[in-house]
Amino acid sequence: MDGERYPGIHGVAKMKKDLMDILACPTCKGDLELMSDQENGEEVIAGSLTCSPCSHTYPIIDSIPNFLPQEMLE
Repeated sequence: MDGERYPGIHGVAKMKKDLMDILACPTCKGDLELMSDQENGEEVIAGSLTCSPCSHTYPIIDSIPNFLPQEMLE
């Protein structure tokens, strides 16, 4: 495995648009919708991921999606 194809192996995984095919809501496993506020090529710098079925929203800050449970984000 290489760190270029699997960015989480050798450090923090950056939020890339092509990860949307494999990401799911950690709460209900539903599909996530990407809302991008700032991008650099294929990398999302700031925005959020929202789950359609359960309505949980996960922030993306400095290219890092935060999948902590909703109650821990407040």
